[in-house]
Amino acid sequence: MSKNLNDKLPEVLRNVHTQPLFVMRLDVGKLLIVGATPGAFRRIGIVTGGSFEGERLSGEVLDGGSDWQTVRKDGATILNVRLVLETVDNALICMTYQGLRHGPSDVIDRMERGEVVDPGGYSFRINLCFETSAPKYNGINRIVAIGIGHRQADGPIYSVFEVL
Repeated sequence: MSKNLNDKLPEVLRNVHTQPLFVMRLDVGKLLIVGATPGAFRRIGIVTGGSFEGERLSGEVLDGGSDWQTVRKDGATILNVRLVLETVDNALICMTYQGLRHGPSDVIDRMERGEVVDPGGYSFRINLCFETSAPKYNGINRIVAIGIGHRQADGPIYSVFEVL
C-alpha cells in the first residue's frame, strides 16, 4: 500500500509560511446599492481613504478606490477591491484584492445594520496582489499576500501577511 500524497511531499510544500506585511484600515462611504442584477445582488463601496502601517511598508490609502461587492444567495459577500497606496516616502502602489466574508445569518444581519460584531463570529479573508514602478518597492511586485479582516462601522481593518 502506498503512502498518502502528503507524506510524499517535500517539507517546503507541506505548510504555508507568512510574515506580517502591514495592518490596513479603510474609510468607506455609504454603500451604493445597485440591487439585484441577473448574476447576484450588487453593491459598491467607495473607499475615501485610510492608512496602512508595517515595519517595511506604511502610508495612506488614497481616495478613489472601490469595493465591488457581490452578495450571494447564501449570504456570503464576495469582494473585488482596487486601491492606490501612497507610502510615507510618496511611492504609489496599486493594490487589488479579492475576498470572501461569511458567517451565521444573525451575525451578518447585525453587521449589515452597521453594528460592530466579534471578529471571531464570522470569516473575512482576502488575497492581495501589488504593482508599482517605484524602485525601492520593486519586490512588492512579486508578493502574494493574504489578510484577515474585521468590519467596523466606518470600514474594514485588515491584518495583511506576505506569503513566503
